[in-house]
Amino acid sequence: MFEPRVALASLSGDADAAWARDASEYAGLALLGGLALDDATRAAAREMVADRDRTEFLPDDPIDFLASELDRVADAPIRPGFNVRTTTLAPLRAAARECAARDAVLEVNAHCRQSEMCAAGAGETLLRDADRLAAQVAAASDAGATVSVKVRAEVEGVDLPALSRELDAAGADCLHVDAMDSESVIRDVRECFDGFLVANNGVRGRETAREYLDYGADAVSVGRPSDNPRVLARVRDAIGEWFDA
Repeated sequence: MFEPRVALASLSGDADAAWARDASEYAGLALLGGLALDDATRAAAREMVADRDRTEFLPDDPIDFLASELDRVADAPIRPGFNVRTTTLAPLRAAARECAARDAVLEVNAHCRQSEMCAAGAGETLLRDADRLAAQVAAASDAGATVSVKVRAEVEGVDLPALSRELDAAGADCLHVDAMDSESVIRDVRECFDGFLVANNGVRGRETAREYLDYGADAVSVGRPSDNPRVLARVRDAIGEWFDA
């Protein structure tokens, strides 16, 4: 799916084309975004900016913005992707078509736990509504995109391995799992999901990367330190050692 098997996880309002290009020597996939696509998620993002001084991407036309950012990274030696949040399928299909045209990954965000986004019916809320999440995955897949789903562990009432099986059936090519403090959940998800599995949370170097690989991950992702070349170099080298052994 990508080489080296290090992904850069999206950071709302910060993960743009310039960010991806800056780290392209260390990673094989850069997930831009997150990007709110529809009226409900855009309203939530505006509230998050106004009430808590968060940084969010709020372009006038999110689909044009997605396409232009992907075009800006097209000549970089890294596969791009875009993490998106939505409650409706039409803009998701449009985003998926733009990603498919550029061999970019479309990542459905079922991870964001900000209260405004959850109240809108997006982000982590989707983990508790498997049918709606599966419908988003199927819509993006039917539009031709390579589909990743960003999920998190330790959500009350959510059986993540069982959900992973449903997302596999819906057409997810990749699961991007924030393991939180339950690293072994990667092993449990691996038993239920046949696609590409990316592990996230606390990846800083050889020890953390190898732990996730031992549990069955195909790759790891780096979040907040994704602008730190020293961290990225350690992770890239650890991944190379593992797969070259």
